[in-house]
Amino acid sequence: MRRFHFIIACILAPAVGLPVCAQQQVLPTHFGDWSGKPTPIWVKPEGPVNYVNIWKEAGRTTGEFCEYSSGTNKIRAALEKYRDPTSAYEVYTAYLNPGMHPTTLNRTSAVDGDRMLVLLGSFILEVRPVQAISTADLTTFVNAVSTHADPTPLPPIRLCLPKGFLDGTQKYALGPAGFQSGLAALKRDEFAALSKEAGFASDAEAIVAEYRNGADSAGLLLIKYPTPQLAEQRLRHLEQALSLEAKQAGTTIERDASMLSVVLRPSSVAYGNALRAAVNYETNVTWHEPKHTLTDPPWATMLAKIMIATMLFMLVAVVLGAAFGGVRVLAKIFFPGKVFARPDQMDVLQLGLSSKRIDSRDFY
Repeated sequence: MRRFHFIIACILAPAVGLPVCAQQQVLPTHFGDWSGKPTPIWVKPEGPVNYVNIWKEAGRTTGEFCEYSSGTNKIRAALEKYRDPTSAYEVYTAYLNPGMHPTTLNRTSAVDGDRMLVLLGSFILEVRPVQAISTADLTTFVNAVSTHADPTPLPPIRLCLPKGFLDGTQKYALGPAGFQSGLAALKRDEFAALSKEAGFASDAEAIVAEYRNGADSAGLLLIKYPTPQLAEQRLRHLEQALSLEAKQAGTTIERDASMLSVVLRPSSVAYGNALRAAVNYETNVTWHEPKHTLTDPPWATMLAKIMIATMLFMLVAVVLGAAFGGVRVLAKIFFPGKVFARPDQMDVLQLGLSSKRIDSRDFY
């Protein structure tokens, strides 16, 4: 059994360069017949794997530890807190190993001997020894912690992995630390150099898992990018970074829209192709444009508008006509023969039907 050292955050955090900030207490002081006093601490596991770089990459913050007791039974609970659920998922998959088994608590929980891990939003909860607590009390405890969890969904790329991978071999990476750690855990360190060309600085994310089916075996690495253009650019860089030995062993890279699939050293070409074909990735193209709904107004409304417009037009015509006629009359009275009906500038066409000549001064 691996031992765990529980070190106070204010002592360990400056040493590893991790942020320390005051946060709301998440671990309960009581649940069921259990009670304890949670304290803020860092949890540093012993073992061959150094998680410090992954913790930095995932934005680990001050966690909590509590030793609960119920009669003669005692359990220890450690709660790790991260920047968001995606970051916590990276660390959670880094903790997994093929010897762990899933539990019935939720889909992101696993048990290894007396140790149980549960991913709850941006939290990773560890309970040990899990045999000392009943399933009902454990469920109550997990539900109490989950009320403080971030409901943001986990990264969708995890659902792109085909079914059939070995439990505990799925490793999610947000950056080079998680990428290299995942490949090392799968004993595929020869591909660790690909982290330099994977494009994590361009918001790439990756997940890798190991597959076996009888005598067939292969590793599958999926890398997702924000755009197909970035995926195409990184495809060329990754192909150049692959060693000749890896290519001769059947390692291939293909692009599907914004996703790159890398089949790592398949036992056969046919198995590698079948594994790639089983990737659960579909592209959706959406087109956003304004929507217009054309509806005919009621006939009564149209008739009313026509009548109102006609009356307004008639009113305007009457006003303008009266104004024009009034101006002419006033000009005729006060300025006779000077503004309108000037005889010297008027000429009346006559047909000569009568002998009397028409005088233009008789007209306005």
